[in-house]
Amino acid sequence: METVLIIVLAVAIDLVLGDPPNAFHPVAWMGKVISFLEKAGLKLNHTGQFLYGMGMTLFTVALFVVPLYFIFFYVGHASLAAGIILAGLILKSTLSVKGLRRAAQKVRKLLEDDKLKETRLELRTLVSRDTSDLPEPLLVSAAVESVAEGTGDSLVAPLFYFLIFGLPGAIAYRVVNTMDSMIGYHGKYEHLGKFAAILDDILNFIPARIAALLLVLAAAVKRNGRKAWRTALRQHARTKSPNAGWPMAAMAGALNVRLEKPGQYQLGEAKTPLVPETINDTVQLFWIAASAWILICLIVGGIQIAVTT
Repeated sequence: METVLIIVLAVAIDLVLGDPPNAFHPVAWMGKVISFLEKAGLKLNHTGQFLYGMGMTLFTVALFVVPLYFIFFYVGHASLAAGIILAGLILKSTLSVKGLRRAAQKVRKLLEDDKLKETRLELRTLVSRDTSDLPEPLLVSAAVESVAEGTGDSLVAPLFYFLIFGLPGAIAYRVVNTMDSMIGYHGKYEHLGKFAAILDDILNFIPARIAALLLVLAAAVKRNGRKAWRTALRQHARTKSPNAGWPMAAMAGALNVRLEKPGQYQLGEAKTPLVPETINDTVQLFWIAASAWILICLIVGGIQIAVTT
């Protein structure tokens, strides 16, 4: 019963309150730890950077998983209600539904107001690419891609690992995903972030494909599920990431648009123009997919209760 209650509480907190200020957000704390640790690693040779990056990843995971787990363990033993509330707060910190929706809609509103400069700045909260020279269609594309990929990163994966491994699983996933987003890139992080990037790819392998299926389901309800499914199957491998292409291609097919990262990939067909309203359509599909996944998780949690009692 605790599993179901924790999920309900975490989702309720997210939908009502959204993300807390960075000063109180565990993910922001993770970012500070990673930024501090990376400085020493960058001074090493390539082999040293890889080994340091591996140790840095495992250390950071342990740094957040172990204390939070024992805090939850002792609070839960002292008071079941307090334990569930604490667990709900911790689980909420690993996922984001309202925050992702709010960021995407803010980009849409700025585009509708023809504030391209402000839009490019705002998009930096969603994507890592250089947005300084992107025209409006590519700004829309970046926002749509972020919401599609976020379906897996921000919701499916945390709850997936929570159902399998409990709070330690959700926290560990969020640490690895945060590390990948910060140092899992080519360039100066090529060797330091390689282990985190590989581990993130492994952890997202199943969640990314679940996210794609959920978006196909959402498209079947709202738009074109068959087109979303075909596009995901045929074009998911166009991205360098072995995972991101699945939900992004599904979203491109659902919206009947072409999503593009210049010089990197194109997904879907340019049959419908990319306009600010496209972001609104994207958020609607995301909401349907998110609702379906939350319902599935609650059902699985209920089955776990029935099996263990």
